[in-house]
Amino acid sequence: MARMRRALGRPLIIGALTVAVAGVGLGLYWFQPWKLWQDETVQEALPSAVAPTAPEAGAPSASPSPAPQPRTLAGGALISHEHATSGSVKLVRLPDGSHVVRLEDLDTSNGPDLRVWLTDAPVKEGRAGWHVFDDGAYVSLGKLKGNKGSQNYAVPADIDPSRYTSVSIWCDRFDVSFGAAELART
Repeated sequence: MARMRRALGRPLIIGALTVAVAGVGLGLYWFQPWKLWQDETVQEALPSAVAPTAPEAGAPSASPSPAPQPRTLAGGALISHEHATSGSVKLVRLPDGSHVVRLEDLDTSNGPDLRVWLTDAPVKEGRAGWHVFDDGAYVSLGKLKGNKGSQNYAVPADIDPSRYTSVSIWCDRFDVSFGAAELART
């Protein structure tokens, strides 16, 4: 009888250890806790106007007109949600008519599957604002390039940015906002 218990006990222990190791591995993959201690800084310049071309040789020189500059249409300060987040957001129209969302002086936690979302949701303080951004219309502008710094995200040409009122740093894996900013029109 004791032999039978030992014979049955060993496979159960091995099976339980295998399940535990697999569970820990899946948990580490899903949560990626090491990212909380890894910062990635990205410093991008705001896309600017194209420099005027030089006149051809022999052509009369006219004083060049100033090149059109990017224009800020809306902006706001980031507030914290799930993680401490600071910096500012601008919606900018470039001289070619395209739009970018610009994050300036961003400082937030790193995390798994972070995205920059342009949304129509109101920005709410505290826990009430953590989950509202996927309730209405939103456009993912791509993966967050870095959790620190200043960076640009192109708004797709077929999107009317005037329909959106906020920007969220969204964790797609856990459906939660790390931080967000209301876009006040200028």
